[in-house]
Amino acid sequence: MINRRFATRWLAAALVLTCAGTVHAHSYPAKPLRWVVPYSAGGGSDFLARTIGQQLSKQTGQSVVVENKPGGNTAIAAVDVARSPADGYTFLSADNGTMVFNSALYAKLTYNPDTDLAPVTLMGKFPMILAVGQSSDIKDAGDLIARAKAQPGELNYGSAGAGSPHHLAMELLKVHAGLHMVHIPYKGAAPALADLAGGQVAAMMVDLAAGAGFIKGGKVRPLAVANPTRLPQLPDVPTFAELGYGNVEAAAQVGIVAPAGTPPEAVSALQQQVAAALQEPDIRQKLVDFGIEPVGSTPKQYADLIQVEVQRWHKLIRDQKISLD
Repeated sequence: MINRRFATRWLAAALVLTCAGTVHAHSYPAKPLRWVVPYSAGGGSDFLARTIGQQLSKQTGQSVVVENKPGGNTAIAAVDVARSPADGYTFLSADNGTMVFNSALYAKLTYNPDTDLAPVTLMGKFPMILAVGQSSDIKDAGDLIARAKAQPGELNYGSAGAGSPHHLAMELLKVHAGLHMVHIPYKGAAPALADLAGGQVAAMMVDLAAGAGFIKGGKVRPLAVANPTRLPQLPDVPTFAELGYGNVEAAAQVGIVAPAGTPPEAVSALQQQVAAALQEPDIRQKLVDFGIEPVGSTPKQYADLIQVEVQRWHKLIRDQKISLD
């Protein structure tokens, strides 16, 4: 009798726990979400997080707290999130640097992108654009390539910083076009664009989100886009593939990652909420107008993309002997 009574109580308790777990999974999120951005407020990644975050708040009824933690080529924020509770309530805006470049650029990294962080979704891409100052006498991308070949080491190019997607996109062009140009790294895209407009640097790769104001204002001139197709915002600017350089494709890719060990159901629920936000017509239009290509991939699709990107970019970084140590 005692054993039977004990078994009945044990089964009842187990049923309660199972039902509670199911309810929790279906009610995610049940408290405010913490979204860490590894850059200062006001940039493209920050804009993306805050735009999607506002929509997530509307969808879920929970507040989304965006925290900016710049520094260490995104490593400071990555370590913070990697060490946070793996409960689905803390996550990171992760770009190419966080998940792809850093492990090749640094001999020792304070986090491991493969084992410390779990891919959730790729939110969007910032396609790269080759540009020159408006006063430059360089006519088009073919002219720039021809001059760089004729004057090896004499032309320079700017970037948003050593190891940035802008820097590595230009290195990709150099490899495939057989160029020797001198890299001038800046602390961010804005000062690099200012010097490009002023003629202090001959060219640079820039994302549309950072460069739109300079392009619309007639201060810099786009020559080619490192995208499979022409950009809707720049329909008259050819792709590198159209110019015979089909391997020159590059973009700043910004996704969401969570601490490793986050329950799969929480990862899936977060991905579904972000994907739903990205499908909202007004949200998509805001992102496109800003220069972002919305995506919203599944966790597996994002994880697979990271591995493909690692193979591609790590080879370039090794071959070009690029290091941030």
